[in-house]
Amino acid sequence: MNAAHHPTADGLWHNIRLAAEPAAGAAAIAVRDGRIAWVGSEAEAPPSFTRGPRHDGGGALVTPGLVDCHTHLVYGGLRANEFAMRLAGASYEDVARAGGGIVASVRATRAASEDELFAAASARLANLLADGVCAIEIKSGYGLALEHERKQLRVARRLGEAHGVTVRTTFLGAHALPPEYAGRSGDYIDLVCTEMLPALAAEGLVDAVDVFCERIAFSLEETERVFKAARALGLPVKLHAEQLSDTGGAVLAARHGALSCDHVEHLSQAGVEAMRAAGTVAVLLPGAYYALRDTHPPPIAALRAAGVPMAVSTDHNPGTSPAMSLLLMMSMACTLFRLTVPEVLAAVTTHAARALGLHETHGLIAPGVPANFVLWDIQDIAELAYWFGQRPVKRIVRQGRIVTEKAA
Repeated sequence: MNAAHHPTADGLWHNIRLAAEPAAGAAAIAVRDGRIAWVGSEAEAPPSFTRGPRHDGGGALVTPGLVDCHTHLVYGGLRANEFAMRLAGASYEDVARAGGGIVASVRATRAASEDELFAAASARLANLLADGVCAIEIKSGYGLALEHERKQLRVARRLGEAHGVTVRTTFLGAHALPPEYAGRSGDYIDLVCTEMLPALAAEGLVDAVDVFCERIAFSLEETERVFKAARALGLPVKLHAEQLSDTGGAVLAARHGALSCDHVEHLSQAGVEAMRAAGTVAVLLPGAYYALRDTHPPPIAALRAAGVPMAVSTDHNPGTSPAMSLLLMMSMACTLFRLTVPEVLAAVTTHAARALGLHETHGLIAPGVPANFVLWDIQDIAELAYWFGQRPVKRIVRQGRIVTEKAA
């Protein structure tokens, strides 16, 4: 069903329990014109809402719609062979140097048409939406040439329109060095900064700009050049930071007011402090940590002590995190990184929305914001991270409409 054909969620949602106040008893949410108009105790619902349409929640526990704040959802081909290579002993760097890794996805993405990319990504998106995702970030970075980066970003915009979901696009042209620029990373960064980014921004395809700053990708100096180009265009930045080593990328990103630093397994204390001062979100990606069999977790205790907001995301991509479930990532974040239940709920709602610059409209249930919330058939909020392999979604309200997504 096209998103526009889903029934409206307008009316009073009653007989529900709010995850933010589970002990407060029966609650209600009033939706008008696709936005939350009122929220509170069911007994105190204004008459103007009680006389209108009513939706019985059946005692469901209600959270804000989930936010998947770091994905590479649009790509051609698969890289299951690399999974086998890593099992046989190859490292992330070994795979990349053998012609695999990001460059393998670049070849497949360049060869695919826009419609082919849309069809494949649409099926993957349906799985994520069925978990209660109501906002999602989609990066480019598998085109590495203007026409193909444009193709990826156009598909991301189409996905938002077709599925009725908030999509934030991120230009990741500085993801890897394309084969035609081998040995000429400076020239490629020139292309990213002076041609690709300005053109795509002018077409309204870019909401934020990201860079892969790492020893197998781009240097601090190259990263800063991209950041300066983004800021000159009024675009916020974020960074793939400290995944494989401590490059100092988080400090650089924080200096540029980055929305988020993502991965951060090797984040230093200096990076933690810089992120705290800048209000930069630490996006934890347990799917990649798991798939790469990493043994160096992010410095959770240091982030927690400093008060750095922590988000959790799928990092869906074909090479290192082919994750189809944000709920599973919640469980992994608790078991692998030791996040608490309140922390992990905030990590996929409040803090994930902040990592996308959407914290005023998403990841919360409050009057005036678009109606994005999920009714869960659970007794306790811990069950969202406790179960794996189960999807306890009862109803999803997304962009003011009642939706039922079927997993692909």
